[in-house]
Amino acid sequence: MRNYFLFFFLLLFLNSCQKEAKNNIDTSFIEVEFTINRFEQDFYNHKGENLQELKKKYPLLFPENTPDSIWIAKINDTDEQELFKETQKLFSSISDIESELESLFQYITYYNPMFNPPDIITGLSNIDYDYRVIYNQRLVFISLDVYLGSNHPFYGDFPVYIKQNNIRERIIVDVANAIIDSQIKPVTNRSFLAKMIHEGKKLYLLDLYLPFKSDAIRLGFTKQKYDWSITNEEQVWKYFIENNLLYSTETKLNKRFLEAAPFSKFYLSEDKNSPGRIGQWIGLQIIRSFMDNNDVSLSDLLIKNEEEIFKNSKYKPRK
Repeated sequence: MRNYFLFFFLLLFLNSCQKEAKNNIDTSFIEVEFTINRFEQDFYNHKGENLQELKKKYPLLFPENTPDSIWIAKINDTDEQELFKETQKLFSSISDIESELESLFQYITYYNPMFNPPDIITGLSNIDYDYRVIYNQRLVFISLDVYLGSNHPFYGDFPVYIKQNNIRERIIVDVANAIIDSQIKPVTNRSFLAKMIHEGKKLYLLDLYLPFKSDAIRLGFTKQKYDWSITNEEQVWKYFIENNLLYSTETKLNKRFLEAAPFSKFYLSEDKNSPGRIGQWIGLQIIRSFMDNNDVSLSDLLIKNEEEIFKNSKYKPRK
């Protein structure tokens, strides 16, 4: 019996070491090169005196056939100047974000040596939170005015589940997500299970690319709602099974469990305590289980059929 316990604790120790090793990959030897250009500073500080220079420096940001008068009016607009000044209070320096970007690009390159780090442009989008970050392989555009802090008065009318992620810490997560979206092909299987696993693949990449961020920050959950997910994983899975949701192709399930929302919709009194997108989180648990129980490369995971992943995942929710 004594030997049994020794063996059991040895297994736990080895498993712990393996997980720790996964999260402590040395990427410091990887060199990544990228530039950061502060468009909002170049644009609003010079009152339009450098407009022609800006057009040459940022050609993608100046559509053809737009008269200079439009840009001059924009620069001198009182509301826009107020937004710019408020943004600069928090983002006059972004050295911390630059360090995080370097680390992110090192991790992505570690897993995908063909990755070319994009250059960065910061700017303002008039707080358009649907377009926080735009990525096009060569460039990443970051809308700094969407990250002024969850309690900032500019976000007073925003839903709580939106403005809780209008924080500086989420910039690097949103950049990583924009890149990940370009690395994973759209799901073709229309079942709820396949969609969960597809989203789980994205979140698993986020695990690998941003090991220096907490699960709650990566997911965009408050700590309370993240803790709820941990505590209620078995009950959520049981609900999906008992209500025959796994192989349903009902599109309403997307809004209930996969898309951004104040909470997930089980139509129970407990709903308000749950995070939105709980289906994505369950998908992540399935992917983690699959990778723990199968000798599969990351590239193979990304192209593997969702049904095959589920069958071989040996997924069992925590009780």
